[in-house]
Amino acid sequence: MKNKLVMNGPVVLVRGAGEQASGVGWVLAKTGFRVVMTEVAVPLMVRWPVCFGTAVSEGRWQVEGVQASRLEDHKECEAAWRAGEIPVLVDPQLECLSLLNPLVLVDAIMAKRNLGTKRSMARRTFGLGPGFTAGVDVDVVVETNRGHNLGRLIHQGAAQPNTGIPGEVAGISSKRVLYSPKAGIFRAKRAIGEQVSEGDSLGEIDDGVRQEEILSLCNGVLRGLLRTDTPVAEHVKIGDVDPRGQEEYCWTITEKARALGGAVLQGILESGILSPLCNHE
Repeated sequence: MKNKLVMNGPVVLVRGAGEQASGVGWVLAKTGFRVVMTEVAVPLMVRWPVCFGTAVSEGRWQVEGVQASRLEDHKECEAAWRAGEIPVLVDPQLECLSLLNPLVLVDAIMAKRNLGTKRSMARRTFGLGPGFTAGVDVDVVVETNRGHNLGRLIHQGAAQPNTGIPGEVAGISSKRVLYSPKAGIFRAKRAIGEQVSEGDSLGEIDDGVRQEEILSLCNGVLRGLLRTDTPVAEHVKIGDVDPRGQEEYCWTITEKARALGGAVLQGILESGILSPLCNHE
């Protein structure tokens, strides 16, 4: 029989419940923190099978054995934690902040800009990626750019600027990620986990005047795809083809998200705010 996840540590509020945020939430929940995640009412998630934010539409969602549940009231969080589940609140403005009083706040929205996070919001604040300055609007910035410095904790200054170029996977960069060519309604023609070839139609964008096909730019497994009938703006990420072709990667947390989770955990432990655990002789 599977043991229930025990979450009885300090409260950590994670802003965002997308792919990278879910990696952070998963690591912290597995290590005993009482994680609560906040999202917008209609989150855009290409890799939604591995996002706790999918609980916003589904009510409940599981990622690698960790359950998340959408809650309508922050007062339900304690019951969720006792059940070994991560609460997900639709609260992009953090109206729950003073009520939950988190020890740690992690901005993992990955918006490439700060959407309102302040150092005063918790004893220790983290910002993932560009858009934050350590020592100014957060205590610690976590580097999110793939490569040598991925997961590095930055205590003064900012992360590497957004290049607009996806990191390489199996030697392929820009061609593995698909963006909407215009605003409209995205309709999927393929499913996550399917093998696709360069030139295959993965879906279409309908702007009410005409439909425009979305074609795969490389061979591989369709690792991420927005759900059908999703409204999108122009140049929004809508798909992700993994050239390594391993279907199991579609249903598990990436090495990047897991590394970011580990980096935040390190940052919490080394900060001294958990002194009974960290500073024993």
